[in-house]
Amino acid sequence: MLRWKQSSQGKTALLIKGARRVGKSTIAEEFAKREYDSYIAIDFADANDNVWEAVKHISDRDDFFMRLQFIFDVKLYERKSVIIFDEIQKCPEARQAIKYLVKDGRYDFIETGSLLSIKKNVQNIVIPSEETRLTMYPMDYEEFRWAIGDTVTVSLMGETFKKCQSLGDAVTRKLMRDLRLYMLVGGMPQAVETYLNTNNLSDVDNTKREILELYNDDFMKIDPTGRVSKMFSSIPAQLSKNASRYQVNSVLEKRENRAAMSELLKDLEDSLTVNFAHHADDPNVGMPMHTDYGQYKLYVGDTGLFVTLAFWDKSATDNIIYQKLLSDKLSADLGYVYENIVAQMLVSAGNRLFYHTWPTENGKHNYEIDFLLSRGNKICPIEVKSSGYKTHASLDAFQKKFSSRIGDRYLVYPKDLKKEQDLLYVPVFMTMLL
Repeated sequence: MLRWKQSSQGKTALLIKGARRVGKSTIAEEFAKREYDSYIAIDFADANDNVWEAVKHISDRDDFFMRLQFIFDVKLYERKSVIIFDEIQKCPEARQAIKYLVKDGRYDFIETGSLLSIKKNVQNIVIPSEETRLTMYPMDYEEFRWAIGDTVTVSLMGETFKKCQSLGDAVTRKLMRDLRLYMLVGGMPQAVETYLNTNNLSDVDNTKREILELYNDDFMKIDPTGRVSKMFSSIPAQLSKNASRYQVNSVLEKRENRAAMSELLKDLEDSLTVNFAHHADDPNVGMPMHTDYGQYKLYVGDTGLFVTLAFWDKSATDNIIYQKLLSDKLSADLGYVYENIVAQMLVSAGNRLFYHTWPTENGKHNYEIDFLLSRGNKICPIEVKSSGYKTHASLDAFQKKFSSRIGDRYLVYPKDLKKEQDLLYVPVFMTMLL
């Protein structure tokens, strides 16, 4: 955000997009308080009649700015003030006007929004090109550690990772306990705040349920037939099958045609509540050029929400994942929780998600590389294990098949950092360092 302010100098508006309740409004206002002499924040989800009347005059910049200052009792200073359009998707006219407001040059503009590309939110308007876009994700693991008062652990992990230095079993167990708390609470600010205030995971679970209910309401507005909602709520069940793709035909009652399915997936992706991993047909550094966008896996954008979604029919006190994670007894059949947290941590670190599958020699099963990273002119395969880490048949077969393309090979698992020949065993809590 600071880089945008310094480099843009008012020539573009900053658009912060992200899932509902991820903290977009809060961070926009906090930035405005710190970096400007004054600001006006317009929440289009809760705007009064005076605001909507002002929007009708948005083409007359002098009149529009004057009205806003009277409505909000705030004086704006040229090049020293910012106007925040919160929930901009609720007011397409204001978003279209950004082109001219920015050209006017008097003030900076920040937009926040979710579901920004849904048809009804862009119908009959021209999307401004004068936007610098940032995507906001749930709090990553480092931010979570900061929230609970720990500013040291993640930086120390970075130093250890660079040296490929063993942590020892006792430290590794402690750091895995810390990570499991993050997996249960998640990175949604409200859930983290509830944990800090109550230290009670049942209360945290209730907060996450409220967020998931909000998501479901949004999905039903997007698609009243409930198909998008079903696809989202089925993510844990789909991952538990350990299939090579998300099997949409097992979720929806009737088979959708390609165009309808493409629209549903676009709407789900636009909600920013999920992370897509697409199949790389020919794993190479240019993976987007060799991607099958019809073959994909879905992960919940926040693992804390994933845990609640996976056991929606049980309360937190009965939730087996809560019990197993806290006691470090997560069985192999619940290993998909680790797969979701690895996906979340990779995305938070700026990576797109790709995976690769191919049949075994006898054709009875598939090998699978859970994630592929592009680093320089090489690709780095990742296999995620919650247990049974001594075997890594898929990584070995991948090495044999694509040896000239491979850089580092990673096995992400809940044990200590170590290296064996060209394979690096990485504790789950170090995923963001890959």
